[in-house]
Amino acid sequence: MSAPHPGDIAMGISQLEGYLLLQAERERACDRARRFVGRLDWLTIAQREEVERLYTQDQWDLTEQNLRKVARRAEELRAEYQGIYRRLRLRLLVAALLGGVALTIVATTLAAG
Repeated sequence: MSAPHPGDIAMGISQLEGYLLLQAERERACDRARRFVGRLDWLTIAQREEVERLYTQDQWDLTEQNLRKVARRAEELRAEYQGIYRRLRLRLLVAALLGGVALTIVATTLAAG
């Protein structure tokens, strides 16, 4: 059996972290639903359970929408920063080449003079 690739390990850790964060958010949604239903003391037990279920689902749907927005924005930013990084690398390469050419011209001029 071969050793796992470091990228695979990092991806696995990231997935586990994401799973744990989602489970924590699901628990927070359930807690919010229980607190909300706790203030509605006139409901029957069946009504409380239904309101709690609906509230939890609504909170979870909202969380999912927000996470999708954040993920989309993260991808947009990644693409934007990769473009900026490529342009900066190209500028640095051009500057280094021009500097090398300038040094070569100066050295040639001094050697000839």
